[in-house]
Amino acid sequence: MQSSVGSRAFQNARLQKRAKKQADVLLPAAVKAYREGRHPEAQALCQQILQDLPQHFGALHLLGVSERDCGRFDQAVRVLARATEVDPRSAEAQSDLGLSLFRLGRYDEARTRYERAIGLQPNFPTALTNLGNTLMSLSRFEEAITAHDRAIALKPGYGDAHANRGMALLLTGRYEDAGQSFDRALALQPRLLTALFGKGLVSMNLRNFDTAVAALTSALAINPTAAPALAQRGRAYQEQGKFAEAEADFDAALALEPLLEDALRGKATVSLVRGNIALATSLIDKMLAQNPKQESAWTLLGVCSAMQGDIATAIADYDRALAINPDYEDAITKKIFALDFLPDVGVERLQAERRHWWEAIGSRLPRLPLGERNLDPDRRLVVGYVSSDFREHSAALGFLPILRHHDRAKFEIVAYSCSPTRDAKTELCRSLVDRWVEAWQLTDDKLDEQIRADKIDILVDLSGHSAGHRLTLFARKPAPIQVSAVGSVTGTGLPVMDYLLADAVTIPAAVRHLFAEKIYDLPSLITIEPPPPIPPSPLPMLRNGHVTFGSFNRADKFSEPTLTLWSKLMAATPGSMIVVKNHAMNDPLLRDGLIARFVAHGIAAERVRCVGKTSREEHLATFADIDIALDPFPQNGGISTWEALQMGVPVVTKLGSTPSARAGGAIVKAVGLDAWVADDDEGYLATTLKFCSRPGELAALRAELPARVLNSAAGNGALYTQHVEQGYRTFWHDYCARATTG
Repeated sequence: MQSSVGSRAFQNARLQKRAKKQADVLLPAAVKAYREGRHPEAQALCQQILQDLPQHFGALHLLGVSERDCGRFDQAVRVLARATEVDPRSAEAQSDLGLSLFRLGRYDEARTRYERAIGLQPNFPTALTNLGNTLMSLSRFEEAITAHDRAIALKPGYGDAHANRGMALLLTGRYEDAGQSFDRALALQPRLLTALFGKGLVSMNLRNFDTAVAALTSALAINPTAAPALAQRGRAYQEQGKFAEAEADFDAALALEPLLEDALRGKATVSLVRGNIALATSLIDKMLAQNPKQESAWTLLGVCSAMQGDIATAIADYDRALAINPDYEDAITKKIFALDFLPDVGVERLQAERRHWWEAIGSRLPRLPLGERNLDPDRRLVVGYVSSDFREHSAALGFLPILRHHDRAKFEIVAYSCSPTRDAKTELCRSLVDRWVEAWQLTDDKLDEQIRADKIDILVDLSGHSAGHRLTLFARKPAPIQVSAVGSVTGTGLPVMDYLLADAVTIPAAVRHLFAEKIYDLPSLITIEPPPPIPPSPLPMLRNGHVTFGSFNRADKFSEPTLTLWSKLMAATPGSMIVVKNHAMNDPLLRDGLIARFVAHGIAAERVRCVGKTSREEHLATFADIDIALDPFPQNGGISTWEALQMGVPVVTKLGSTPSARAGGAIVKAVGLDAWVADDDEGYLATTLKFCSRPGELAALRAELPARVLNSAAGNGALYTQHVEQGYRTFWHDYCARATTG
C-alpha cells in the first residue's frame, strides 16, 4: 500500500511538472493575445492553464484583468480575488481587483484594495491615481487630490494622473486649477479622452463655451460613440442658444445610451424651450425611473407642471428636489417664482422664501471691499443694467423706454447682457447704451471683476427671481448701490439689494417692513415701450352683437380661481367669447387642456378661442377683436395689461394681497381707470357686467384711452424715466451722505 501511495504522489508530481512546463508556454501566448486585444483567445489559454493548475497566479491575474477589460466586472472580481488569495503580496493584483470593484460601484472595497496595493508598493503611481478616483467617488475630494499629487510626484509625465486630478478639482469648483491639470495632461497625451472631456466641462463652468465645444469635438473625433461627450457638447450648444445643434447631440447620445441622464435632461430642457411639454415630461419620467433621487429631474418636472398652470403640483415637485438637496439653487428660485402664482399665499411667506434663498445661497458667496469712490453727489453716475432679456421678450418692453430716455449728460449707461440670444431687439438695446458687455460669457467671479472695473455706481437687476437671473452676482455686492426693478417687482430677499422700484399700490405701506429692500415709489411699477403704428379699431361689440373678452397672458397665470370667475362671467353674458393669446397656445397639450378646463366649468369649447405666437404687430392687432381685457390672478398681467390699455382696451382687475396680485390694479389705476379695479371676486364680476351693458361708454373709452396712456406719467417713457433718474440721484445722495459721515 505504501508503494501505491508513493506511486500516485510521484505521478502527481510528474503531472504538475508537465502542467507547469506547459503553463510556461501557454501564459506568454495568453499575454500576447491579451496585448493584441484577442480576449477570447487569451481567456481560453488561461482557462487551459487553470484546469491543471487552479492556483496558478499568473493565469488567474491575467484572466481577471481580461474579464474586466471586457466589462464582465463581477467575474473579474471573483477571479482577481482568487489571485490575491494565492499571492497576497502582489500589489498589481490588489490594484487590479480595486479597479474591478470600482467599476461595480463598490467604492469602499475598492479603496481598501488600493490602499493595500500602495502599502505593498508605495511607489505605485497607477494605484495612487486610481485610489484618488475612488476617493473622489466617495466625495472625499481633498484626499483624492492628495493621492493624485502623490502619483504625479512619482511620475511627473503621467497624463492620466493629471487628468484625474483635474476631475477632482472640477468637483470642488476650482475650475482654473482643474483647467491647468487638463492642459498639462493634454500636453503629455494630446489624444487623452478623459482630459479632453474634462477640459470641455471646465470650459463650460468658466462659460468659455466655444472652447468647450472644441474640446468635446476633439474627444468625439477620437471616439465618436462617446455618448457622455455628445451629451456635454449638447449642453454647451444649449448654453449658447444653439438649440438645433444641442438637440442633435442629445438625440445622438440617446441613440447610443437611451438612459444617459445628462442626455435625457438636456433633451427635456430643449423640449421645454420648444414648448413640447408632453415630450419633456416623458423624458423626465425616464430619468426618475432610474434615479428617483435626481433633484434636477424633479425640478424640471415642476417646470412642466407650472407651465400647465398646475402650480400646487409644481411646488410639490420643487419640494421633492429640495428634500434631496436642500441647497439646490435652481429648485429654490423656481419655487420662489412659482409661489407668486399660487392662490392664498401671503406676503410674509413669499418674503420668507426669498430670505431662505439668501441664507442657503447668497450669504455664502464671497464679497470683496468696494474700494474708494468719487463721492461727488452731483457728478455723472454710471448705471449698470443686468438682464437676460435684452432680446425679444416682454420684459424688454418695460426697460426699453428707460434706456431710450436716460439723460446721457447725467448718466452713463452700461448693459450686461446675460443671454446668448441675439435679435433685432438686442441690437436696439445695444444702440441705446454707452457700453455693452456680453455677460453671458462671464462667470459670476469674472462679472464681479468687470463691474468693479467699470466703476458702476448703481447696479440694477432687471429679473428678480425669474428665469436667467444673476442674483448670485448681486449677492457679491459689486456696486455701492444695488436696485431691483422692472422684470419681477416682488422683492429678492437679498439684504445687499438696497432698493426695489415699485409703487404705492403694488406694495402698500403695511407690508413694506417684510421686504429686504427699501421700496422706492414710481408712478407705476413698470412702464412700456410705445406700440408700433396700428390704426385704431372700433368697439367689436357693436359689430358682433356680443362681448368678446381677452387675456393675452402666460398660460401659467390661468389659476383655477381665475377660470372659475371667468366662467361665471361668461355664463352671465350669453353669447360672449373669450380670446386667450400667448405663445404657449401653440402647444396642443396646453391649448386643449385650457379649453377642457373651461368646458368643465360649463363653457362650450367654441366660445374659447386660443391664439399662439405671432409677430408683435399681429399680437397687438388682435386687440381689435377684444372689447374688455380680463386680468388673471393671483399673478396679474404686467406688460400684457399695458398693451391692452395702449390699444384702447380697458382691463378689469382686482387687488389681491401680494405684489403679483396687485400689479394689474396698480397699472390700471396709474392711467386713471380706478373704476375698473375691484376689491374682490364679486366686485370683479359686477364691474365687468356693468361695462358690458354700456357699449357707448366703452366705445368712447376705447377711442381716448391710447392718448391717456401716452400722456400719463406711468405710460409716457420720458416722464417715467425722469422719475427713475430722480430715484437714482436720491440713492446716490444718501449713499454719499452716509459715506462722508460714517
